[in-house]
Amino acid sequence: MIFQCAKRRAAGRFLSGIAAAVLVALVAAAGLQTAWAGQPGKADDAVSDRDFYKWLDGLRIEAKKAGISEKTLDAALGDIAPIRRVVELDRRQPEFTRSFRSYLSRRVTRERIYRGRALLEKHRNLLENIYDEYGVAPRYLIAFWGLETHFGAHMGGFQAVEALATLAYDRRRADFFRAELIHALKIIDQGHVHPQDMTGSWAGAMGHMQFMPSTFNHYATDYTGNGRKDIWGSLPDAFASAANFLSRIGWQPDQNWGRQVRLPKDFDLSLASLDTKKSVEEWKDLGVQAADGTALTETETQGSVVLPQGESGPAFLVFDNFRAIMRWNRSVNYAISVGHLADRIVGLPPVFFGPDAADETLSRNQIKEIQQNLNRLGFDAGPADGVAGPRTRAAIRAFQQNHDLAADGYPSAKLLERLRAQ
Repeated sequence: MIFQCAKRRAAGRFLSGIAAAVLVALVAAAGLQTAWAGQPGKADDAVSDRDFYKWLDGLRIEAKKAGISEKTLDAALGDIAPIRRVVELDRRQPEFTRSFRSYLSRRVTRERIYRGRALLEKHRNLLENIYDEYGVAPRYLIAFWGLETHFGAHMGGFQAVEALATLAYDRRRADFFRAELIHALKIIDQGHVHPQDMTGSWAGAMGHMQFMPSTFNHYATDYTGNGRKDIWGSLPDAFASAANFLSRIGWQPDQNWGRQVRLPKDFDLSLASLDTKKSVEEWKDLGVQAADGTALTETETQGSVVLPQGESGPAFLVFDNFRAIMRWNRSVNYAISVGHLADRIVGLPPVFFGPDAADETLSRNQIKEIQQNLNRLGFDAGPADGVAGPRTRAAIRAFQQNHDLAADGYPSAKLLERLRAQ
């Protein structure tokens, strides 16, 4: 997302009509930072009901200070109750972490490519006009649209204000969601959408492109000129808002996102990192070639080599537009998927994985064990949360370098076995 809360949205997009949740006492013994339990439905416990509405009174005071009218507050907050399903989805963590190969194959599908091509042609005039104004090529907007909401088919069925209030009252990420709730109320107060029509994912991501309310307030555009920024019902507004966001965070109109490349056998894998930027000419001097073995072009462009599936998987040389995609969603896998889907829509070839590319799946517990072992051995992997983020990958790379291993920074079953033996 555009920072869209831990991708997270997939389950919420397919769930609609969820009733509001029962509000009960904090389950302290379970160690959960939440005040939710019971069955779906409006709160009927007097104490917990009173706690939520007391909290909501404080939220109303803050919203008034932010300039939001009483009329908007009554319309948006007058009949809300917390949604237990929202908290369940926020707590849910996938048991397994998919490999890049599996991730890509589930997102850049034949159906999505063909559908994207058809929609590119259908909306070409609009998209070309937006390109002229914002500099974001049509194929990228179609790719974002396809990955975020399957071209508008799955925009989420939760009431955004009610979902955000649930998460703002819940204490796990209260400050973030409280701020997003205030942003959502401002959107309603400005007349862009009626509270009942402000629908989205369980985490509050909204519309065709799944903007969070704060992103809407910073970047949404009234492209049609009707006085409303409608990212739910107006494709011109949705496309232009996405293009405006990308252009304002550094999108380069004359650049691609990146490309698959071929690395030489003696390539120093410690250079495969977004922290290392070199010109294409410098990468050529190090033996990096295009995926088909031909010489690289665009010699002055600065780029980085990334290995989303470690040394045995494909390599990519990525440019500044790749970094812009990661401002939308801070995932290397997601960013490559957007770029690759955009490429496939205009007829470029699929990623070549090669016969040696592993496709193993690690569980979150296995990644936690990798993190715990790295920390035990003095390599700072951060909290053992089962998510192999930049800090964990840096610790893996440091361990690999210390033990004369291929320093690809990739969590694997082979790495886990080596750590267990230390």
